[in-house]
Amino acid sequence: MPIVVNLDVMLARRKWKLSDLSDAIGVTMANLSILKTGKARAVRFTTLAAICAALECQPGDILEFVEPEAALHGELHKES
Repeated sequence: MPIVVNLDVMLARRKWKLSDLSDAIGVTMANLSILKTGKARAVRFTTLAAICAALECQPGDILEFVEPEAALHGELHKES
């Protein structure tokens, strides 16, 4: 899929655990885990806004578009 979810990157930068985010925004660990692993088929704007507010980031810090051909070849761009 050409959309990559970098939630794990933002959590690491903030030194947060998924459980911390779950507690802060009131979304279940199961739903956040689905999002974090890239298995989510959709994300509500209200959930994305809550994540961004809690982690003090922008939606583009969480979601990244990768050219489909690059994704097929495993050339995903992840910031350190």
